[in-house]
Amino acid sequence: MALSFCGSDNGTNSYSVNEGVLNNGCFVDALNLVPHVFLLFITFPILFIGWGSQSSKVQIHHNTWLHFPGHNMRWILTFSLLFVHVCEFAEGIVSNKGMQTNHLHLFIPAFMGFIAATTSVVYYHNIETSNFPKLLLVLFIYWVLAFITKSIKLWKFAEYHVGPQHLRFCITALLVLLYGLLMAVEINVIRVRATYWWMNPLIIGAHKRPIELKKIGKLPIAMRALTNYLRLKDAYEDQRTAEDPNRAPSIWRSMYRAFGRPILLSSTLRYLADLLSFAGPLCISGIVKYLNKTGSVTPLDKIKGETYLGVYFMSTTELLQNTSVLAVLLFLALILQRTFLQASYYVTIETGINLRGALLAMIYNKILRLSTSNMSMGEMTLGQINNLVAIETNQLMWFLFLCPNLWAMPVQIVMGVILLYYLLGFSALVGASVIVLLAPVQYRIATKLADIQKSTLEHSTDRLKKTTEILKGIKLLKLYAWENIFCDSVEDTRGKELTSLKTFAFYTSMSIFMNAAIPIAAVLATFVVHHFFNKTGPTPSEAFAALALFHILVTPLFLLSTVVRFAVKALVSVQKLSEFLQSDEIGDDSWRNGDTSVSMEAGKKHLGVTKAINRKQPMRYQMDNYEQPTRRQMRPTETEDVAVKVSNGFFTWGSNLSTLSDINICIPTGQLTMIVGQVGCGKSSLLLAMLGEMQTIGGRVYWSKLPDNETVHEGNISWSETEESGEDIRSKNRYSVAYATQKSWLLNATVEENITFGSPFNKQRYKTVIDACSLQPDIDLLPFGDQTEIGERGINLSGGQRQRICVARALYQNTNIVFLDDPFSALDIHLSDHLMQEGILKFLQDDKRTVVLVTHKLQYLIHADWIIAMKDGSVLREGTLKDIQTHDIELYDHWKTLMNRQDHGLEKDVQQDSQTTLERKTLRRAFYSREAKNQIDDEDEEEEEEEEDDDNMSTTTNRRSKIPWRVCWCYMSSGGFFMALLMVSSKLLKHSVIVAIDYWLAIWTSSKTNQSAGAGPDASNGTSLVDGIGGNSTLPTPGTLQVEDDSYNLPVFIILCAAGITLCLITSLTVEFLGLSAATNLHHNLLNKIIHAPIRFFDITPLGQILNRFSADTNIIDQHIPPTLESLTRSTLLCLSAIGVISSITPAFLIALVPLAVAFYFIQKYFRVASKDLQDLDDSTQLPLLCHFSETAEGLTTIRAFRHEARFKQRMLELTDTNNTAYLFLSAANRWLEVRTDYLGAVIVLTAAGAAIWSLKYGLYSGGLVGLGLTYALTVTNYLNWVVRNLADLEVQMAAVKKVNSFLGTESENYEGSMDASQVPENWPQSGEIKIQELCVRYDPMLKPVLKHVNMFIEPGQKVGICGRTGSGKSSLSLAFFNMVDIFEGKIVIDGIDICKLPLQTLRSRLSIILQDPVLFSGSIRFNLDPEKTCTDDRLWEALEIAQLKNMVKALPGGLDAVVTEGGENFSVGQRQLFCLARAFVRKSSILIMDEATASIDMATENILQKVVMTAFADRTVVTIAHRVHTILTADLVIVMKRGNILEYDKPETLLEQEDGMFASFVRADM
Repeated sequence: MALSFCGSDNGTNSYSVNEGVLNNGCFVDALNLVPHVFLLFITFPILFIGWGSQSSKVQIHHNTWLHFPGHNMRWILTFSLLFVHVCEFAEGIVSNKGMQTNHLHLFIPAFMGFIAATTSVVYYHNIETSNFPKLLLVLFIYWVLAFITKSIKLWKFAEYHVGPQHLRFCITALLVLLYGLLMAVEINVIRVRATYWWMNPLIIGAHKRPIELKKIGKLPIAMRALTNYLRLKDAYEDQRTAEDPNRAPSIWRSMYRAFGRPILLSSTLRYLADLLSFAGPLCISGIVKYLNKTGSVTPLDKIKGETYLGVYFMSTTELLQNTSVLAVLLFLALILQRTFLQASYYVTIETGINLRGALLAMIYNKILRLSTSNMSMGEMTLGQINNLVAIETNQLMWFLFLCPNLWAMPVQIVMGVILLYYLLGFSALVGASVIVLLAPVQYRIATKLADIQKSTLEHSTDRLKKTTEILKGIKLLKLYAWENIFCDSVEDTRGKELTSLKTFAFYTSMSIFMNAAIPIAAVLATFVVHHFFNKTGPTPSEAFAALALFHILVTPLFLLSTVVRFAVKALVSVQKLSEFLQSDEIGDDSWRNGDTSVSMEAGKKHLGVTKAINRKQPMRYQMDNYEQPTRRQMRPTETEDVAVKVSNGFFTWGSNLSTLSDINICIPTGQLTMIVGQVGCGKSSLLLAMLGEMQTIGGRVYWSKLPDNETVHEGNISWSETEESGEDIRSKNRYSVAYATQKSWLLNATVEENITFGSPFNKQRYKTVIDACSLQPDIDLLPFGDQTEIGERGINLSGGQRQRICVARALYQNTNIVFLDDPFSALDIHLSDHLMQEGILKFLQDDKRTVVLVTHKLQYLIHADWIIAMKDGSVLREGTLKDIQTHDIELYDHWKTLMNRQDHGLEKDVQQDSQTTLERKTLRRAFYSREAKNQIDDEDEEEEEEEEDDDNMSTTTNRRSKIPWRVCWCYMSSGGFFMALLMVSSKLLKHSVIVAIDYWLAIWTSSKTNQSAGAGPDASNGTSLVDGIGGNSTLPTPGTLQVEDDSYNLPVFIILCAAGITLCLITSLTVEFLGLSAATNLHHNLLNKIIHAPIRFFDITPLGQILNRFSADTNIIDQHIPPTLESLTRSTLLCLSAIGVISSITPAFLIALVPLAVAFYFIQKYFRVASKDLQDLDDSTQLPLLCHFSETAEGLTTIRAFRHEARFKQRMLELTDTNNTAYLFLSAANRWLEVRTDYLGAVIVLTAAGAAIWSLKYGLYSGGLVGLGLTYALTVTNYLNWVVRNLADLEVQMAAVKKVNSFLGTESENYEGSMDASQVPENWPQSGEIKIQELCVRYDPMLKPVLKHVNMFIEPGQKVGICGRTGSGKSSLSLAFFNMVDIFEGKIVIDGIDICKLPLQTLRSRLSIILQDPVLFSGSIRFNLDPEKTCTDDRLWEALEIAQLKNMVKALPGGLDAVVTEGGENFSVGQRQLFCLARAFVRKSSILIMDEATASIDMATENILQKVVMTAFADRTVVTIAHRVHTILTADLVIVMKRGNILEYDKPETLLEQEDGMFASFVRADM
């Protein structure tokens, strides 16, 4: 009966039930087994069946997020249950030792309970993922049975007077409580399934193929941006009280109201975790203390007869003296602490994400209501809005992440100090005070860092702005040979940026240094003081517990500075946000009054209204109807044939000077109204004023409502012509205005989406519109037709193409009123005529739509039904052309002289040609070359690195999990070899010294223990200890441990600590400065390479891509790589040294290390790949979101005119949700990793402790060293996950280095030339004679030549006109003069010098050119005319006078020093073109080339210009590439080109006589 269940002690019959069944303790225990067995029997079959069928289910779907209620609670309770079961089991085993025979009933039920509880977890999890709540009934029955049986046991204990002083009573009571709670939960549990098991398929699957958004699924409703926006919005609006409606609501308060609860939950979890973290040091001290006392088992006579129910009950303290129990407790405490901590993080991150979604929606709604004047007058720049979206919301999100720390840290610090005092007494306070005193220093450093970061940001924004300008105007810079001037200005800004980066690096390294050195300093202070006060010195148990506590204490203090910094940043962000939310909204004084509520709340607030609306209108407009404020009713007196009427209007753009004054106009319904006037007289402003975008000072704008009968009539007409459904006609949206701005605005979307713009797709209509705008040829050129992405991140279209797409959008929309703001400005004659005839006259007028057209093309006035002539912000005349002809003959004549062409003489037989075709050509060029380049690139890629779309799975896997060593090497080498070497060596030294410090401490304290032990009565114990040490060869021999040698312990300790602190300083500095020098070199090389790249490079490479290298990638290299690198090396070395120390103390640990290492290897391997994918997803989903914001801010007027706010909001919400999903998964992946590495760390601690206890049996033991080992094992848990995360981060960040590197391979233009600059005469080219011989030109060696064997001779001072269809090589010829293209045969000789031999700088600085697109740089007017600062003011004024700009510039504040904003946006397009002319005049070169320079100027200005060029340049050679043929009729020589050859070459008069000649047909077409 040795193993009988109830035991067989002498004299007792364990199986008798004479006193009643329940009074036999053994029977009660057996009863407790029943529920456990029941559960195991039922669940196993269910699990097996389930597992068999679900193996195929790899995809994660919404069930990832699907949790049964009370999920949180259940996990916490089950974990506690497992913990208590372990205690019960341990107690049973220990009690059993005290009995005469084995009593299985003491521990078997506990064991079975543990198994059953584990099963319940697995079972529940599976049920939850397969969403079968009915099966939870099984668990419910189990909890009820267990609760009943345990209660019986507890009741019996109480009956027999077993009280809380006995451990078993406490355990049973706890179990009853837990079962009760679980029972309650079952009817009702954490969203974070504690180990993120649900992430497994995703993370492991990522290894095989990249993660895509489809795999992830959607956010649950509670986490969508809309839900959270409504929560935040309500909290925000509720603060606006009736008494004080203008008071700004506090964002903090609304955040707390909306998101306070989850933060509280997270804080609670955080507190639990922090308290548990102190279990570590205490357990270590216990283990070290009791290891030497476990030699003898407690003899039986010590049992004080504490037997009830015939069994032995032990007291609580006795259990805690058992080292094995302590080791297990340590393990459990670590596991629980980590689980709680991760749960807390997860909850805050989820809340942070919710908050960010809500804030983004709030900002977006505000953007849609911003007043336009704010935007254009520069109070709210796009940059500021982008910052709000990209930076401020993220700051707040991060603040929320770190929020729980604010409350948890002080508690942690106080607890730590109390424990230290308890361990070491007064001297501990000295050490703690060192830490606390240094904390303000850290805070100071942190705030400094934040300030420096701000200044760095300013400089880098500045640098980016300059770089952007350079890249946008790169063609001009190269043609004018100014690239070095601009390059220097960027280098200048970069210098400032680097200066602040240096300071930043210094402070960062100080902060890292403090973090590493403080614990050393604290330990030093503590032990030195302790040594002088208590001569005995601390025991190993106290010393190492103290050491572990110091490590725990440093973290909150280090983090505290960060948290405080973030709190400060958050305050600033909230400040900015509330300013933004308070800024001016668009005036409600226009027809936009009425219900401006946002569609998002509409559902809640307007239930009554919506019903009424839905009956009358088709579904599509429901969303918009909430949005549509009803326009003001007309006065009954107004006639109904006026669509819009403005009376006594005074409008302004914000400064109280009215831009438009005294406006009285009518726009007749269904007619074509034209608004004409000179450049800058307020034509566009008038349109915006009617749309309600300007601020009204006085007067009103009336919009008519069409009466019902007219609607029907109109319906009939449309019905017959363009077969639309009756439904469509009724929904012709009265409120929306189709509006095409002058500066074209495109969405980042396909061409088709840009044109339909959210309207339903109607094939016939779409085709008509495309033909009217002659877009078909352009669309055919695009790689994917009209499904090609265009816009900022898409393909760069030319101005004309963009503008035509915008016009097409306005035509396609089914609105009554169409506003077109100068739709012809970027189009050539054929296109504009076609658009006028087909689009405006035919398509719009047939539809009886009211059209308002702003234009410079006076020849179209004859088509107008109504004309409004403007001058200087007021209306000059209004009426039909006839009225004006009769009443204002002067004006009419003025117009007539400007219209130097006949009314209807448009001859259709001439093929459409000119600029458009040129644009198409550049587009084609860009594509072919892009494809060629891509092929080459791809080949390189394949040689170098992973081609990820490889079918062969295994290779993909290997490649994707490789670490990019080559790139790291490249980064290190750009930082300089000496720095890299210094960094590595100092790191290694530092870590060795730190280990030495702790090792010395161990020896010192052990020797103290031995002396005290030797002196004390229990001498035998002491000697055995020393023998134990002597037996271990790694330690000093017993002789060294005698008292007299103690004197040198302290000085050695101090020296080691000092060395450690110095090394900390050195390493932290070297890493940061290595990073800095790498960043300096990389950026310098990149800038030089790119600025000197051939123009071809810029045709092929999208601007956005180049800019990314300078913005995002440079930023990563500057600021992110160094800290990551530092952190990675530090944590890796810490982990390695810890494992080394443990294995040297307890070699047995090495056996356990192998499986752990394997596990770790796989975890990091899988995680790195998944993390990279998720990070890419996060970035790639964030980009469209930011773009959507900036797009909206740019196209505000268009969106509001179209009334498409609701659609854009919807899009914003979708984008936000996608981005949040990616972010959420990224943080879940981080939790997945941390939970796993933390558990690994806990296992390491357990094995280290186990190994130490086990080695004791073999006498290999020293107290101090065990303490050392365990302290190190504890640090491993903290650093393991950092190793992996830093690895993953570094891998992602190194991609930036790789991208920058790929650009460093670009070939530069050959700037040298074969002549020396000094050999070129000062005044070359003097006369301006040009000889072109057999010239062949191509854009790239891979492409066909664009000019073939061209010969031409231009005499000095001749005026030459070059014309030809688009693609005939006109522009290529102009570029050839500047050696911008590859001249591979023939030569161009100017004044006797072959230009190919000249240094580029000399050649380009001696010629001047005026380009088709006007490019201005931000700065002063003076800087734009003469960046080299070589000319006098008189010369500049003269140039401005020639260009008709003198008076305008005189009127500006500052004259020549007046500000030009980015891209010259504060001047109209025409004015910009004139500035470019002035710029060419300033450079007095004898050769001027005009490349279609007059394309965007009104006729009056153009005529003036023509005269000017003839007079001012009488003695110079002028080559004009003509766009409108009539501009070159007065030239001395005309050259007609076709397909890269010269077709006709003679005086214009001679050419005109040839009736069938090309030139003659051009002129006929242009008359």
